[in-house]
Amino acid sequence: MKNISKKFCIIILLSFFPVIYSYCQSTISKEWVKQHYVKREVMIPMRDGIRLFTSIYEPKDHTKRHPILLYRTCYSCSPYGPGRWESLERPTWSCYTSDEYIIVFQDVRGKNMSEGVFEDLRPFIVDKKDSTQIDESSDTYDTVDWLINNTNSNERVGVFGISYPGFYATMAGLCGHPAIKAISPQAPVTDWYRGDDVHHNGALFILDMFPYSFWFEHVNKPSFWETYSINPSQTDPTDIIHTDAYNDYLKLGCVRKMTHLLGDSCKFWNDMLSHPDLDQWWEERNVAYYCQNIKPAVMVVGGLFDAEDCYGAFTTYRAIRSQSPQTELYLVEGPWSHGEWSRGAGGSLGDIWFGDDANMYYYINNIEYPFFSYYLNEKGDKPLSGARVFQTGENRWKYYPQGWIDTSHPTAFYLQYDGGLGKAEYSDLSTSYISDPFHPVPFIGEPTTNRPTTYMTSDQRFASSRPDVATFLTDRLESPVVLDGPVEAELEVKIDQSDCDFIVKLIDVFPDDFEYSNEIRQKTSIIEKNTIMAGYQMLVRWEVMRGKYRNCMELDSIAFNTQSSSEMNGYKFQTRKPEPFVPGTPTKIKIKMPDVAHTFLLGHRIMVQVQSSCFPLIDLNPQTFCNIYNCNPNKFRSCKVEILHSKEHPSRIWLPIAD
Repeated sequence: MKNISKKFCIIILLSFFPVIYSYCQSTISKEWVKQHYVKREVMIPMRDGIRLFTSIYEPKDHTKRHPILLYRTCYSCSPYGPGRWESLERPTWSCYTSDEYIIVFQDVRGKNMSEGVFEDLRPFIVDKKDSTQIDESSDTYDTVDWLINNTNSNERVGVFGISYPGFYATMAGLCGHPAIKAISPQAPVTDWYRGDDVHHNGALFILDMFPYSFWFEHVNKPSFWETYSINPSQTDPTDIIHTDAYNDYLKLGCVRKMTHLLGDSCKFWNDMLSHPDLDQWWEERNVAYYCQNIKPAVMVVGGLFDAEDCYGAFTTYRAIRSQSPQTELYLVEGPWSHGEWSRGAGGSLGDIWFGDDANMYYYINNIEYPFFSYYLNEKGDKPLSGARVFQTGENRWKYYPQGWIDTSHPTAFYLQYDGGLGKAEYSDLSTSYISDPFHPVPFIGEPTTNRPTTYMTSDQRFASSRPDVATFLTDRLESPVVLDGPVEAELEVKIDQSDCDFIVKLIDVFPDDFEYSNEIRQKTSIIEKNTIMAGYQMLVRWEVMRGKYRNCMELDSIAFNTQSSSEMNGYKFQTRKPEPFVPGTPTKIKIKMPDVAHTFLLGHRIMVQVQSSCFPLIDLNPQTFCNIYNCNPNKFRSCKVEILHSKEHPSRIWLPIAD
């Protein structure tokens, strides 16, 4: 075993801790912050006697009262020690420190310096009977109550967080404390089975979750945060990448071998293995069912190219809109990777240029800061209600005063037998490929030792050339096609095994004479990678469906749409049972993708790719109906996939064409 690498630690820092990292410079110096602020570290008591470690940065000016901005995290509120300070001069914080907000960081229950027992996505308790019934909302309530009584606050509190801390921000909205006036769940973890981080439609994302599971339970500790290193004797069983992720994960193969490497060291990993199917355990951790009666204003923020929690932002927004219609609700979706709006978005992602209005400064100065300033500091105008979504392709912000609602027209583009994509052209012939789990389709076209955020817009020409990827393409567009809303693929397939994954990609094919200007090329990774942009196949959106779960992924409509929290008290979710395929029998597969906001420009082409592996991003499906977590490699089978095109069994993708 190798020691945990510094490189891996840096990757985790960039991916999961946008609050402690930024590429950008600030106009406020460290010296200014220390001249105007004082830091104290306290243990705030919760109702059950457990104490939570909290770092408070408070303005020295006591001639006026100050708003509070709270960030609760399971990733440490370091640096620890009264003489060691968070970098509040960075752009993420500088506008708030210049306005003399009270900035508060807290380790959640059971993590780092806080007492108690940690639980992943601790379920929300609707009707708490006594002080022994605690959850993240009650811990937030008790924290806020202590803060407004022990700081020079104006009794107006905002809570925000990105990724896992986005979950804690949502919980703050459910706690009911009257001092909480605004929350901002950003890329919030919402549903770890259908679409966030851990699984997408039942398929396990191993390239993220295998190393993360060990890191989260064993490396995410104060000693790591203080030194950015660990004891040299500590080994990392997930450190298996020696040449590139594809080959080294392929040598390991199945999830069972990963579990063997981890042993009993990772509680969540073992909990996950105990719940391979969508059941009560997963559903009670799905925040989308508990968004009733939210009193603070809410600004949900997401990245259209977020590799981790793209699903969570849209789902949280829709849940609040459905269950708590009285809430002052805002949505912001930009052309960003995970948390990039807070840690250095520069207007591009990988090879794709979006423009200066997509950078971090635009977001902070024009969107986030005015939101909190209005609700917490009573400054400025009330933010425009509704949704602000960045339309890629056109590369401009669009404003939706009525919110992000489904006003587009779902339009069917049929997958044609000859590789075309467009109007219905039926055929009794099928498009077929062989899916081989011992030679899976890679998720990216070049060797990599990690999961780069840029794969979400990456060039798909590498996949188009593979025989196990079916490709369908429109003619060159004679006018722009504007998409606003959810995408749904509807495949009619036959397979010769009892299970198989289905991955559908929506791709923007650039013209053969396309090229960016030299000025734009300097702002992207094109020069570094020597990318040829002519004919570039930009990934716009994709999603996977683990075939045996094809009838399991719909949200519980009663729970999702209820507006009464009492109806959710003790609600029983039905376990969704997987179903094997009947070999040779036509079967319908529906795959709902997170929303898109993209314009296919004049002269571009729309492409759809269908494949059955995406490795090592997604674990290998043995293509045998079984518990994949416990499956041995000797059960792995090649599978022939036929995509049908007949009138009785058409395959198509529904694109949300905007008005």
